[in-house]
Amino acid sequence: MLRRMLLAAALGTLTTAAAQAQTPVKIGVLTDRSGVYADIAGEGSLVAARMAVEDFKAADKGLKVEVIAADHQNKPDVGSAIARQWYDRDGVDMIIDGVTSSVALAINQVTKEKNKTFIDTGAGTADLTGVQCTPNTVHWVYDTVALANGTGGAMVKRGGDTWFFLAADYVFGQTLQRDTTTVVTKNGGKVVGSVKTPFPTADFSSFLLQAQGSGAKVIGLANAGADTINAIKQAGEFGITEGGQALAGLLVFSSDVHSLGTKVAQGLVLTEPFYWDLTDATREFSDRFAKQMGGKKPTANHAGVYAGTLHYLKAVEALKASSDGAKVVAKMKEMPTDDPLFGKGTIRVDGRKIHDMYLFEVKKPAESKGEWDLYKTLATIPGNEVFRPLNEGGCPLVKG
Repeated sequence: MLRRMLLAAALGTLTTAAAQAQTPVKIGVLTDRSGVYADIAGEGSLVAARMAVEDFKAADKGLKVEVIAADHQNKPDVGSAIARQWYDRDGVDMIIDGVTSSVALAINQVTKEKNKTFIDTGAGTADLTGVQCTPNTVHWVYDTVALANGTGGAMVKRGGDTWFFLAADYVFGQTLQRDTTTVVTKNGGKVVGSVKTPFPTADFSSFLLQAQGSGAKVIGLANAGADTINAIKQAGEFGITEGGQALAGLLVFSSDVHSLGTKVAQGLVLTEPFYWDLTDATREFSDRFAKQMGGKKPTANHAGVYAGTLHYLKAVEALKASSDGAKVVAKMKEMPTDDPLFGKGTIRVDGRKIHDMYLFEVKKPAESKGEWDLYKTLATIPGNEVFRPLNEGGCPLVKG
């Protein structure tokens, strides 16, 4: 009896020690759960983060991971307040997603102040790795410079040398127009006009009429999500592409094209770093994701949440700690990235994640073999060509 009691006590001590040895990690998915970006981010981002924790087998590696989520409503004050509460009161170590550039910039500053970790996967402004870069932020999926180089550069080379912009009236639309203008003019094109559109908005008719009247060969849509969908639908109603003008969707996700349908979106040229049907690995992940999301395939943002969470957990496992955000991000930059959705890559000193991007064209209805068979690949753009050179962003972390 005494021997059994001693053995039980010893086993209890070992179990307690094992539990104590686990590193607690709390991840917050801060996203748009109810607004114009809910399809490209939203609940799918929460699903993707939880899939990453499961696939990483965090518990087997000494990590006790909890994933929570909140809706920032596309409002910077709401986003920063949630981030502050999560860091100060709720024990969150890392925030991921951040879709909406104005919100992401706010989270970026709070994260630096609290020395936590922010992985931006949904917001586009390249300022996150430029003048507003910090030691605590990684920018994973895409940015306004990469979109401009991809779609903007391709359209000019195809003969689209005069542009008119419809730009969402907040930091994302402004920086996307700015960065695309740079690419267009660098390649010998010209911007003949632009208009700022309220964010969000359902009625683009007056703005599209201005663009149509400008005679520009290309109408650049510097918006995203439901705004892009509405603009493309209404452009079709006005017969803009039939009249010889081309639409450039500067930020288009597969969920947008799915919503539009190939009949409306056919021929649209766009740049993305991920598409569900690229490889066996992307298809396998996407099938698992779709089973949890009512058949919906993942967007590039969802892929970024999955891949970013995986790499973050690798860094935390190596450090056996998650509380010092700057140290975790430094470890993430030190370790090469490697995941089934983006492949091998790196994270630069300015926080920019480097990987290839793809120039896609939306298929014609006759070419599509199914509901989600949307793209054909026009070109692969190497990461070191599509993203801004390290020394051109103005990031204070970059020496010399």
